[in-house]
Amino acid sequence: MAEAKGQGKLVFGLDIGTRSIVGTVGYREGDIFNVVGQEIREHETRAMLDGQIHDIGQVGNTIGVVKHALEKKLDIKLTDVCIAAAGRVLKTVEVHIDWELDKEKEISAEDVAHLTSMGIEKAYSQFLESNDTDLHFYCVGNSVIRYYLNGYQIGNLENHKARNVGADMIATFLPDEVVDGLYKAVELAGLRVVNMTLEPIAAISVAIPEMYRMLNIGLVDVGAGTSDICITKDGCIIAYGMIPVAGDSLTETVAKNCLVDFNTAEQIKRGIETSEVVEYNDIMGLPQKIERQAVLDMLDAQIDEMTGLVAEKFKELNGGKPVSAVFVVGGGGRIGGYTQKLSAHLGILAERVAVRGEEVMGKIRFKDDNVKKDSLMVTPIGICLNYYEQSNNFIYVSFNEEHVKIYDSGNLAVVDAAMHANFPNDGLFPRRGKEINYTINGKKGFKRGGLGEAARITVNGEPADMHSPIRANDVILVEASTVGEPAKLTISELPEFKSMIVIKANDSRILLPRVAIVNGEEKNEFYEVQDGDEITMRDYYTVAQVRRFMDVLLEEGTEVLVNNEPADDDTKVYENFTIKWGLKAAKAKKEMEERGAAKKEEAAAAQDDEQPVADGDLNETDAEYPEDGEETPDPDSFDALPEDDGSYVRSEKKEEPEAEDKPEKAGNVITHSILLKVNGKEVKLSGKAEYVFVDVFDHIDFDLQKVKGTRLITDLNGHKAEYMEPVHSGDEIVIRWED
Repeated sequence: MAEAKGQGKLVFGLDIGTRSIVGTVGYREGDIFNVVGQEIREHETRAMLDGQIHDIGQVGNTIGVVKHALEKKLDIKLTDVCIAAAGRVLKTVEVHIDWELDKEKEISAEDVAHLTSMGIEKAYSQFLESNDTDLHFYCVGNSVIRYYLNGYQIGNLENHKARNVGADMIATFLPDEVVDGLYKAVELAGLRVVNMTLEPIAAISVAIPEMYRMLNIGLVDVGAGTSDICITKDGCIIAYGMIPVAGDSLTETVAKNCLVDFNTAEQIKRGIETSEVVEYNDIMGLPQKIERQAVLDMLDAQIDEMTGLVAEKFKELNGGKPVSAVFVVGGGGRIGGYTQKLSAHLGILAERVAVRGEEVMGKIRFKDDNVKKDSLMVTPIGICLNYYEQSNNFIYVSFNEEHVKIYDSGNLAVVDAAMHANFPNDGLFPRRGKEINYTINGKKGFKRGGLGEAARITVNGEPADMHSPIRANDVILVEASTVGEPAKLTISELPEFKSMIVIKANDSRILLPRVAIVNGEEKNEFYEVQDGDEITMRDYYTVAQVRRFMDVLLEEGTEVLVNNEPADDDTKVYENFTIKWGLKAAKAKKEMEERGAAKKEEAAAAQDDEQPVADGDLNETDAEYPEDGEETPDPDSFDALPEDDGSYVRSEKKEEPEAEDKPEKAGNVITHSILLKVNGKEVKLSGKAEYVFVDVFDHIDFDLQKVKGTRLITDLNGHKAEYMEPVHSGDEIVIRWED
């Protein structure tokens, strides 16, 4: 840049086009941009085709001519320049990104930046998959089209609470060779690039004022080799595009039909803008005349094809539908019939497609009053204005001792350098260990792995993070984040396992632990769930399983009732069901009669030594403790419990005085009582020969159905108890809920 007296800092912009190079020098004063000098030079040869430099040396020479002419006119020295890339192979990728957070949280600015970086990385990865060339591409622009909060569209995520956030984004990529060619040509002219943008961005800064960018408007810059496109909506540019067909295709059509060289054909095409008849000499040197309408008729098919391609690109970039209006800039769009055909292909009103020139230059002042303010001036001036909006340029940084070139859009951060250095995005963020995915009762479940440590980042030796700004020549060192511990999950930790199945068996309350079926096999509470496991938490026991759990053996022919209905070993017993078993009625009656007769005989024999009893009556003690190991069934009840030897215990027994560990006799089974300490209080268990841990629940006030935490703690003498683990007098037990 240069300084001129009373004018402040001058901006030098170069529009390096396929047919010509336009140099503009000016300065901004308030909201007015003053153009103090402008020079235009056409390429002497076709050194550029379709916006791509083919002869760097020749283009560099032409830039040098423009530069020297401006220096002489303005009496200044020009060293810095702003340029724009036409984007011959500009690629735009649209992606949707979702981010599932660990828990609901308030979204911060850092979270929004992280979401954006995820979108850019996804776009870059998607682009690389479709890139069928050996060219290296740079991300030269990105924009968020819309945000999503828990699946619903929203304008701004920051400060909202969410569990899931997302975004629709576009990212634009430009090939290395286009950038390097422009930089090299400028360097040959003794200039240094201080700002680089895209031609459609430059054009839009002039053609579409900020207040109109809320509308869905398209802009097409029809140059010589390319038609560069961009679209605005909701206040920002949402898409960029390009088709390699523009003014030169019209010139070539004229050359073929009029039998002239390319330059003469260009003169004919331009001539019909101001004259009804154009004179020229054909390749034979013969003078010829052609009317304006004849040229337009000649170009009609080509204009139709060109505008059709532009319309299709607009629809493609705009979600399959036409834009509401189109502004046309550049020389190629001034040809008669262009705007009408473009509106027809888009299916919008003809008056909504218009060439933009002088009418959008209300805040542009030219030192030379004779300058024609037309659509050719829009992009060159926009290149200068873009310098004030953002410092777009390529810079070099050192990333983990690698020299990396990055397109500087004015807000570069460590994350941008990481992407261009092909450093994995997840290496910047704390990484979770492997998660476990499973299904339980037909529903998907998962447990996340542990969270690792964040990346350690320094910029020029100072601690930084992924959003720390970076500048040219910064030295960036990144030690990748670590991966957390893999997820671990046991059956007992599943919420579905924590409640027990409560049933009544012969009027006793029985607590049955739930059973997990994993991939078709029964697993206990200590089983570690594996990725892909299919788990079913069984909510019932069969009669056989209940008896096995209670160590109950039944004689053949014993009647079993479930909810007072006859049942067999395969009958299912669910929560709150009742189950009863006893002797079949006929057999019980016969046995009772036989044992009753025997008791009468025994009573008569003992009458001389003991208190008389009525004939046929039984002494209560004898009924409770029959000799020879036999027991008389209660004729009014079939609730006797079978033991291993096939004998039965009456459901109603005469209680002995309570005493710890004092043997008690029930039928031919010797029982005893034990004293335990449960949650610091003494608890007595009685009525059985042996006791297991689950028996405790029948003697304490602890309702497993009322869950008061996330995990049930069951400790026996300091270790985790198993439900069927034996317990003895003096054992200490802890049962409680834990958050």
